[in-house]
Amino acid sequence: MNAYIDISSIILETKRLILRPFKEEDLNDFYEYAKVDGVGQMAGWNPHLDIKESEFILNLFIKSKKTFAIVLKENNKVIGSIGIDETSIEEFVNDKRKCREIGYVLSKYYWNNGYMSEAVKEVINYCFNSVHLDYLVCCHFIENTRSKRVIEKNNFVYVRDTIYRTNNGQDKLSKVYKLENE
Repeated sequence: MNAYIDISSIILETKRLILRPFKEEDLNDFYEYAKVDGVGQMAGWNPHLDIKESEFILNLFIKSKKTFAIVLKENNKVIGSIGIDETSIEEFVNDKRKCREIGYVLSKYYWNNGYMSEAVKEVINYCFNSVHLDYLVCCHFIENTRSKRVIEKNNFVYVRDTIYRTNNGQDKLSKVYKLENE
């Protein structure tokens, strides 16, 4: 069962990152990474064509109250996002226990520095210790080995393969993982 989430007043902090709700002032940083080829495709969406598209999506993030901006402490720059989304995977939607699905994206310029693993670990801590979810779900496309490594580093357990329909209408093979709150 998809549990209620509202991160609009939540700020999380790690050694190198601040995870906080998106603000309108984040538009330029958001567009900077969302327009880059190879970033959005790993999460099922095409690069943003213009800043208006990013502004529309940013406003959705703000209104939905479920997506953190990932902010690098050293320069206060938004370098990615991590959402605590409702899962649409049937066996989890129909489960009576409380769950959510996490999804994330990181600026290509910050890959391979451990930032996403650090952010995901902190969001897991928040979801289990503050929201009291019973478990989390996370998925990645077969070709997205970076996301797979983040999932494995955070101790998610493989459940099964599934077909995921992307925002641009493609059906892609994905791996589904689950992490229990023990």
